[in-house]
Amino acid sequence: MKSDVEELMPRLLPVETCDTGEDFNLNEPPRNPQEYLRQVQLEASLCPDVVVAKIDPKKLRKKQSVNVSLTGCEAAPQGFSPSLKWQRQQVSNFSEIRQSISKHRQHWSGHALDDNVLMPKQDAEEQWKKFCLGENVYLNSPPIDPGTEDQGLDYVKATISAVLEYLINWFEEREFVPQLGRWLYALLACLEKPLLPEAHSLIRQLARRSSEVRANLESQEDERLSPLNLMICLVARYFDQNDLADKED
Repeated sequence: MKSDVEELMPRLLPVETCDTGEDFNLNEPPRNPQEYLRQVQLEASLCPDVVVAKIDPKKLRKKQSVNVSLTGCEAAPQGFSPSLKWQRQQVSNFSEIRQSISKHRQHWSGHALDDNVLMPKQDAEEQWKKFCLGENVYLNSPPIDPGTEDQGLDYVKATISAVLEYLINWFEEREFVPQLGRWLYALLACLEKPLLPEAHSLIRQLARRSSEVRANLESQEDERLSPLNLMICLVARYFDQNDLADKED
């Protein structure tokens, strides 16, 4: 009679039933194909039928649901959208940066943070906002002198998508600032493809919010126009969200 396991996973090769009394040393390499298959069979027989993963509930994210909106971006006012040539150049530059990050990722992963750097815990959303944006921006205080502005760190220890979510949540309720743009660009550069569903939803949310802010700009000379166009361009052109892409005027 076949075992329950064989009913679900029928044998593909004609291998004699392994006698558990046979003297097999699993630590030694097999001497022939038949012995190899018998060793595999013996190893399989030693595995439990059911394995239960030990999961720490404290490490699970509170928000597990992912809602992907299919709505597009707001159309740019006349003269506010970038040319296709500009978009292609930004995508090319971004691709080179991502390749550089990928090349050096393993090297930097082995380096510890400076002793004077205290990183927020991964699930500390408000602390991450303050860490990335600076206390003045986070508290809506008057801007400090650009010459003394804290440029922050160029490496992030927490999950990329988690910090990206925190900053996009902040952006949904506030205006675009240069500190936010730098961090969003860096996080997008570190976001690995193919995208997880959560990351897919986040970057679309970023593009839509950027288009909303852009639609309310009063002048083409506004310093926020170029970085807002860049966010929309990267999401649409690099991450293949083509329905969000700007078309030439």
